[in-house]
Amino acid sequence: MRTTRPPPPLTLVATVMSNLGLERAIKGGGGRVVRTQVGDRYVVEEMRRSGYNFGGEQSGHLVFLDHATTGDGIVAALRTLAVMVREGKPLSELGKVMERTPQVLVNLAVERKVPLDQLPDVQRAIADVEAQLGEEGRVLVRYSGTESKARVMIEGMDEARIKHWADEIAGALAKACRA
Repeated sequence: MRTTRPPPPLTLVATVMSNLGLERAIKGGGGRVVRTQVGDRYVVEEMRRSGYNFGGEQSGHLVFLDHATTGDGIVAALRTLAVMVREGKPLSELGKVMERTPQVLVNLAVERKVPLDQLPDVQRAIADVEAQLGEEGRVLVRYSGTESKARVMIEGMDEARIKHWADEIAGALAKACRA
């Protein structure tokens, strides 16, 4: 007879694109966030693999595995209403538990998808920004899985600075990914 250890309580499965403010709110409530690649399929795969029940994407897709195997708007609405009833609070008040971290996303058309670890100028730019952000933000650079694009996402408290940094990284990436 095989016994399995239950997953840690209050675990949310979310993609790498999900806002850092969400992770901070979940941690503040005693939970944790497990991140996956972008796409509902990766969220659901991780949920099934690790025994988690709740996950979603920044796009708004919420997956409750005890009710459905895909994002379902009606299930999400009903679960949200259930929390509102249980807590006795309107959604406007419940939403205040999360403070959104400013997030900038730059999409860049690329001719070639050169592995990022083979682009030293891009790696230096990323490392420089990460050093300046410290624990206050994060940098995510990835290629789209469906388009000939690179995506540069930066989160941090100063929106003007993170926009500047995202443009710098995108510029280095554009230069490196020319044919």
